[in-house]
Amino acid sequence: MTATSSRRGDYTPMVHLRTVPDVFHARVIAARLGADGILTELRGAVGGPYPIGSVSVWVTPADEEIASELLLADELEALFDEVPEGWDRAGSRRPVLLGWNARQLLAALAVVVMIGAIVAGRLLP
Repeated sequence: MTATSSRRGDYTPMVHLRTVPDVFHARVIAARLGADGILTELRGAVGGPYPIGSVSVWVTPADEEIASELLLADELEALFDEVPEGWDRAGSRRPVLLGWNARQLLAALAVVVMIGAIVAGRLLP
């Protein structure tokens, strides 16, 4: 649930709960709080053609304490989540070819392609 002003013009006062880096995280928090019936409002880079930037999550003053406790409880539970069997945290850093990981190989390939395009552009009339 997101708070908005009604047609009559009355508005629910809100207090700042948290600022997150992007709209995705803000909407996840709003959904989590909305699941418990807490009214939320998102402010900042929420909509428009370029929704890039930080977003503030606001709640009603009556729900501020319970919202903070819910988010804290979720963060604490996440700390104790077990890592699934076979899941490698450093999987993307594992050497793939000649000691290079997948990201390094992709970057090297991009550089080779760019240099090839520049050379081909100079050689062709």
